Amino acid sequence: MSVTTPVLPPSPGVSTRGPDQVPFSSSVCEHDPDIYEIPASALHVETGQQVMEVPIHQHRKGQLVIALHGVVTSRVPEGLWMVPPHSGVWIPGNLPHSNHLTRGGRVCHLFIEPGALEMPSHSCTLSISPLLRELVLRLAELPQPYPEQGPTARLVGVLMEELACMPSERLHLPLPEDPRLTRISDALIKTPDDRRTLAEWASELAMSERTLARLIQRDTGLSFSRWRQQLHLVVAIRLLAEGMSVQRVSEDVGYQSVNAFISMFKKLLGTTPARYLQEREQRRSGSGMGGA
Repeated sequence: MSVTTPVLPPSPGVSTRGPDQVPFSSSVCEHDPDIYEIPASALHVETGQQVMEVPIHQHRKGQLVIALHGVVTSRVPEGLWMVPPHSGVWIPGNLPHSNHLTRGGRVCHLFIEPGALEMPSHSCTLSISPLLRELVLRLAELPQPYPEQGPTARLVGVLMEELACMPSERLHLPLPEDPRLTRISDALIKTPDDRRTLAEWASELAMSERTLARLIQRDTGLSFSRWRQQLHLVVAIRLLAEGMSVQRVSEDVGYQSVNAFISMFKKLLGTTPARYLQEREQRRSGSGMGGA
């Protein structure tokens, strides 16, 4: 199934409606992936020049959100997942989540029947091969439901085998649950160039620096400095995928020099921003197909 230009109401905590957003397409909201008990189904969505926001919802089937163009941000209870082009985020069934897709974006949703394929029990980002991308796009074009035996069922079988081989990526930003800490996370997500120190945040929250550090470690599993680095990485990948220069991205996430930003990026992902984008472009065209 394919839907064009859906613009949905903003999901709480992800972003707010801007002047470029218009009333949503009800056809997307009304799509129910649980209506048929088939191993897999797919939905192809294009936003046109609008921003798409799918509010918090859940369904029985697991969902793989594949970014074809633009960047998808998925919010689940344990954090944010940033999905640049040619990656996907896996969301297990019955897990509340919301999705945000940037202007001019294209995304494909793959829904997996529980038990049809052994998938992670937690959310994660996955690398998406050109073959898997094309299989999902083809499935989205085919009628649903489909017979247990036949061309579509065979395509789904190949799709499942390819999906099972996809490696995971580290594009997750864990979010704190403590209301005091959400003040920090909300502020830094909104303005990632905010360079206030742990001591300054502790003073603002009327607690000791040591207590704040302990709470952040407890809720996110990371130190404050490491958590902020991960935030910068996630935001940077989104901005780079939107075409922003490395210099501009480094400024937007608060680095005083582009070299310091590149060093952080390479430390966390093992490659430079330019090389990262080059590798993603090579993966995009690697199959010789025109899907993305």
